[in-house]
Amino acid sequence: METTELQQQLFSFLKDNLPPHLSLVDELGDLLGIGSDSVYRRIRGEKPVTLMELKKICEHFHLSLDQLLQLKNDSVVFRAPDLGKEHFPFADVLKSILQQLKHFNSFKTKQLLYLCKDMPIWQFFLYPELAAFKTFVWAKSIHNEPLYAGKLFSLEEMMVEDYFKTGQKIIHEYNQIPSIELWNEESINSTLNQIKFYKDSGGFKQAKDVDVILDSFELTIKHLSMQAEKGVKFMPGEADIQHKAPVQLYVNEIVIGSNTILVELDNTKLSIIPYNVFSYILTKDARFNESMFNGFNTLKNRSTLISVTGEKERNRFFTFQLEKVKSLHK
Repeated sequence: METTELQQQLFSFLKDNLPPHLSLVDELGDLLGIGSDSVYRRIRGEKPVTLMELKKICEHFHLSLDQLLQLKNDSVVFRAPDLGKEHFPFADVLKSILQQLKHFNSFKTKQLLYLCKDMPIWQFFLYPELAAFKTFVWAKSIHNEPLYAGKLFSLEEMMVEDYFKTGQKIIHEYNQIPSIELWNEESINSTLNQIKFYKDSGGFKQAKDVDVILDSFELTIKHLSMQAEKGVKFMPGEADIQHKAPVQLYVNEIVIGSNTILVELDNTKLSIIPYNVFSYILTKDARFNESMFNGFNTLKNRSTLISVTGEKERNRFFTFQLEKVKSLHK
């Protein structure tokens, strides 16, 4: 492939992957410190891109040279946004998720595919009591934040208002993205285990808080069941659910899942793979994403749809989840 053709292909790729409200010419002009005429000459292939300019473009747009040159090897380049961040508060995790979902919503067409090992993080912010407990667990037991060191959980003392507000904003963004989610019967188990562990180990300052949190958890599951029944996303108590983003909920009895998220944004596919609980790596590599999307669809075809249709299976699934939560009241 000729250099000019490669250069034109580069800018065509950038244009296709840029949110509609952004101008490629403006973005490149600011990045390279050149005027719009110079940008257009590079886009048309009339002026070659220098090695330093290519480096800036690849770094800014998170491209790999392998990907650009379409080298047929087995290497896949991933971004790891949290790499190098040794200690960052849980509040930053929520802000990062919010910004990511806002970015997804900046595209005209979008779809989210979620292979759920656990219940998606944003669903824990539907109700404040469960949000308070989960925030405490994540901040204390996962992020080792000094503020929570040596403390017992208390609904009265847990200052969760800012976390809850951010969580609600995250749900608002998520509710605008059509999604297909593969759940399993163990998707809520990690949270149940956390509640049981804190209960058995004396982690609650007041025993009455356990029942309040479990009641909040039951409300969450009932709301998710209503969403599955309607086949759309909406907030608790929201009456008008017409024209809401659709959700297809499947139950897979074979694979537990990995909390992997696949995203389609206009003409771009993206794979997001978690590590260290809240950190993640992501890639736009076309070959890798093709494999990931094919794998997801294979699992989907071997799963049971419980949203809108499948009333019997839907009731069985959510009744089973509610029974597990109720069992902790004893």
